[in-house]
Amino acid sequence: MGTITQSPPRKIREVIEKAVIRFCGDSGDGMQVTGTQFSNTVALYGNDLATFPDYPAEIRAPAGTLPGVSGFQIHFGSTEVYTPGDAVDALVAMNPAALKMNLADLKKNGTLIVNADDFQPADLKKAQMASSPLEDHTLDAYRLFPVELTKLTGAALKELGLDAKSVDRCKNFFALGMCYWLYNRSMDSTFRWIEDKFKTKPLLIEANKLAMKAGYAYCEATEAFQVSYEIPPAKLEPGVYRSISGNTALALGFVAASQKAGIPLFLGSYPITPASDVLHELSKFKDFGVKTFQAEDEIAAVTSAIGAAYSGALGITTTSGPGMALKTEALGLAVAVELPLVVCNIQRGGPSTGLPTKTEQADLLQALYGRNSEAPLPVLAAATPGDCFWIALEASRIALKYMVPVIVLSDGYLANGAEPWRIPNVSELPEIPVHFATNPEGFLPYSRDPDTLARPWAIPGTPGLEHRVGGIEKQDGTGNLNYEPLNHEKMCRLRAAKVEAVAQEIPDVVPAGDPEGDLLIVGWGSTYGSITAALKAQRAMGRKIGHVHLRYLNPLPKNLGNVLKKYKKVLVPEMNMGQLLVLLRAKYLVDAQGYDKIQGKPFKQAELEAKIEEVLA
Repeated sequence: MGTITQSPPRKIREVIEKAVIRFCGDSGDGMQVTGTQFSNTVALYGNDLATFPDYPAEIRAPAGTLPGVSGFQIHFGSTEVYTPGDAVDALVAMNPAALKMNLADLKKNGTLIVNADDFQPADLKKAQMASSPLEDHTLDAYRLFPVELTKLTGAALKELGLDAKSVDRCKNFFALGMCYWLYNRSMDSTFRWIEDKFKTKPLLIEANKLAMKAGYAYCEATEAFQVSYEIPPAKLEPGVYRSISGNTALALGFVAASQKAGIPLFLGSYPITPASDVLHELSKFKDFGVKTFQAEDEIAAVTSAIGAAYSGALGITTTSGPGMALKTEALGLAVAVELPLVVCNIQRGGPSTGLPTKTEQADLLQALYGRNSEAPLPVLAAATPGDCFWIALEASRIALKYMVPVIVLSDGYLANGAEPWRIPNVSELPEIPVHFATNPEGFLPYSRDPDTLARPWAIPGTPGLEHRVGGIEKQDGTGNLNYEPLNHEKMCRLRAAKVEAVAQEIPDVVPAGDPEGDLLIVGWGSTYGSITAALKAQRAMGRKIGHVHLRYLNPLPKNLGNVLKKYKKVLVPEMNMGQLLVLLRAKYLVDAQGYDKIQGKPFKQAELEAKIEEVLA
């Protein structure tokens, strides 16, 4: 009889529309790098995507413990993607703590890849596990792939002569190579990134490349992996795209505003999570006349920006959470002296230090009213990471045209998340004309433009235009110190009227979905994606629903009140305890309902759909 040879089982490639992957492990396991590289690869392939990096709040939590878990989630597809995804299709967990913190979000029968080498008794104890989930059948509902990532990475790199610590640091690229096989993605872009990242360390270039190739080859060779997935490119608007995070988009928006206005850009900032990346990004643009100043505290940061505005620059300052409270007095000064200043508040969970690495949008009322006396100013909010670019431009334009400080609200979800962003042509950017006063004849530092009520912008040192600035009340027109009751009331009302005048340029709101019907969802900030996804799903079921997303929060769009009246019910989802809800109910006397979430996490689409069904029941 002849010998019968059995051919290896044939691999199956399945075409799907979307997928959600989450990488999780210790903050030292390189999960953010791994997730970012996978995101960049699927973006280059042409998929639409949304990401959600989830950082631990503890700076140096003990390795393998629950507080030290870091995660990165990517939702990518061949159709429009609005959120980082609700349930996870594939979870890569580097240790028991990461598995414990993230397993609840994995779909039943979802792909679960774990580093089996790190499920030893000591690892389980640090994760507060009584038994190994790899052995006690708690993972039977998932497609479990226990892979000896540490050992296999070491075997792949044994000829390089690297120390054990350097070898261990490469295991995230072994896992990345597995995911590239699982979703049929090329490793070329990550190869290029490795070559650039470690260009002075050729041995590390070779090690990381080998680890990634080994992960890819492992899936190709082992019989455990039988199915890989293909997600075709999305049909996006033609153009040149890049993956962009909200903080990067803010920085680029301010550089563009400075260039369009023809004046220098000055950033005075104090490092604070999650706003610091705006400072880091802008520090790269010295060739564009950008000056960045890392101040000793939040007060110095904002007052330096006010000083820059006084001298003829576009002054901006960035902060998060409690830093906004420290800037309050100086914001009142900026209102009183009527100078163009943009303040970016990248919101995070509070109060006090709160949840420094988690998201929230609970600073709205602070932005609107958090100053002593009557000190109104325009407030804008970005809706997506890419929209941060346009919000930065618009805030700068308003500040310069109306001679007024402006607050921009973003949050940790937008700041760290990323999406494909079509790079605009310069011709698409709005004009931002700037006029400095130069004629001393008839000059009054607090005279008013009849349309905008803006006062003149006179650069110090201009002959004949000497004038006084400061926090003591000014006399109308002359700017001299004045304590008269009627003058104070007039100046307060003038400053308020100037802010209200911005409404003449705010476009009318046009609801997405149904222009009238059973329910209107009103949102602001980073709730945009989850609301949009829930709206589309519910309208596909025949429900009459509209969605208004507010980018201008003070002043509000002129037609908002009329739009609210066209729906039987109004729902306001917010990552706070109902701050926009309070405003809408007070201003428009509408019986709106709130839906609040203050967990440091964004809304899921399923949560909003359940609430919509409850409201319409």
